[in-house]
Amino acid sequence: MDLSNYRKTYNKRALLENDAPENPMQLFQTWFYEADESNSVDEANAMSVSTIGLDGYPKTRVVLLKQYTYEGFIFYTNYNSEKGKAILANPHLCLSFFWPSLERQIIIKGIAEKVPANTSDGYFESRPLGSQLGAIVSPQSQVIPSREYLEEHLHALEKQYEGKEVPRPEHWGGFLVRPQSLEFWQGRPNRLHDRLRYTLTQDYDWKLERLAP
Repeated sequence: MDLSNYRKTYNKRALLENDAPENPMQLFQTWFYEADESNSVDEANAMSVSTIGLDGYPKTRVVLLKQYTYEGFIFYTNYNSEKGKAILANPHLCLSFFWPSLERQIIIKGIAEKVPANTSDGYFESRPLGSQLGAIVSPQSQVIPSREYLEEHLHALEKQYEGKEVPRPEHWGGFLVRPQSLEFWQGRPNRLHDRLRYTLTQDYDWKLERLAP
């Protein structure tokens, strides 16, 4: 199928240096808030996570951002999954957000580390029961015999933990991604898009540069 005639004109907003704060997390917060408040964005916290796998291939998948602070971005996963193993072997990864209705994307390069156990405990306790049990049921990324295998395991755990607190599995928890660079992309007419990149310096200041589209 030839897609060469698929075209879109970008003309909603601009991103200029005068509008860029010194700390990129402030700009992230503004953009995230606008995406979250927009009726045209279903899940503003959906982001792509790209890693280099143990097989040497890059892989990207969509996960949900669960918290962000001035330190960085937190999401949760199975540490024994393909994604978890890749991050533990090579913590350099990339996060990206794409909000097409706002003609915006953010690309973040960062270094991941496990969050403290009590942080993972707190988030796990806040999850619905089904999600808690699902974290135990699923041997994420492993080959399984059937859908029924998961459902039977889930039913057994529902009986086992009926009326009881579900403990967080040790192999499940959060990663904090400390950003080293954040690039903000705003679509503009004639493909002359605005791209502003913040890079963390050795003095832990943020250097702002404009990139050619």
